[in-house]
Amino acid sequence: MRLRALMATDTAGGAWTFALELASALSRSGSQVDLATLGRALSPGQRAEAEEVPRLRVHEGSSLLEWREDDWPAVDQAGRWLLDLERRLGPDVIHLNGYVHGALSWRAPVVMTGQSCPLSWFAAVHGGTPPSTWDRYAEEVARGLRAAHVVTTPTRAMGEMLRQYYGTDIPIRVIPNGRSIPPPPVVPKRHRILSVGRLSEPGSNVAALDRVASRLSWHVVVAGETTGPDGSVVRLKHARALGPLEPAALAKAYAGAAVFALPALYEPFGYAPLEAALSGCALVLGDIPSLREVWGDAAIWVPPRDDQALLQTLRWLIEDRQVRRDYAKRAKERATAYTPERTAAGYLDAYRTALSESGELIGTPTEAAAVSATAPVVEPDQRR
Repeated sequence: MRLRALMATDTAGGAWTFALELASALSRSGSQVDLATLGRALSPGQRAEAEEVPRLRVHEGSSLLEWREDDWPAVDQAGRWLLDLERRLGPDVIHLNGYVHGALSWRAPVVMTGQSCPLSWFAAVHGGTPPSTWDRYAEEVARGLRAAHVVTTPTRAMGEMLRQYYGTDIPIRVIPNGRSIPPPPVVPKRHRILSVGRLSEPGSNVAALDRVASRLSWHVVVAGETTGPDGSVVRLKHARALGPLEPAALAKAYAGAAVFALPALYEPFGYAPLEAALSGCALVLGDIPSLREVWGDAAIWVPPRDDQALLQTLRWLIEDRQVRRDYAKRAKERATAYTPERTAAGYLDAYRTALSESGELIGTPTEAAAVSATAPVVEPDQRR
């Protein structure tokens, strides 16, 4: 099945990884992807990554993300830009990695992927109900979800969170994410515990690792952004912050670590554990439903708010080399099932369902396609 997809995505974290992996796998199957980016400008490294994907065309937008509910006019502006892209490009299907724009007046059918959700994040990290300032966001998300032809999530747990916060009648299709990485560098496994994530993100719970690091005989290192959304620098007291690493340096960090730890409070799927497992690390993960669903008995589980359990588990792995090797083997075997090809097959089927429900036929000439054949790509005048 070959088609043209217009995919909209955030440029940060797992959303960007998901979009590139899927676009690359779809390209290998003969499909064409136009990637519309929202949020911060692409870094030089991201531009280089995108250039490696055959037939991928990237269109940079200029918007705050929808969950930053302090600027709805910017979200509306981004919606108008996306609709204009559709008019000029004439895609067969729209693939949104956000929610609010699902209710726009699209011509093509919409597939929507729920990668995460601020309301479920707030409950997991802070407990209780989010503040009333997020009420409009919740209403807009529910409207977008209802308008989509197909809604997908990478785990059943994420799907249940969407139903809980935005409507129990939303049909959801689970398509696990996939990851392909080059063969890890051939370096010896060191007495090192690695974690990967933004230091300012409480859902990753890197702070728990920092608290126990001084009581471990191995070094604990954390790769990821050290600057928070407000520009402040987050500093670790006992673990060592490596900062954001380029792909080659991150691959070396994974390859040289014997243990990967992420005592997460919130993680709907988790690319970092997948990359670590493919690199031969034993996994110590926060015992939350989504990560349990992905890893089963291939990881060692700790209650994310129990520092003592985390400390004892890491000490156990430090002291028992055979256990480390056993869990590293389990994790790698499990990780090989999460391939981009499997993900792409799931999304091609989702696209087929969306097209069928909308009555569209792939390859039928449309006015939009005729326009796109001659119209130049016009990007927004300025970035916010």
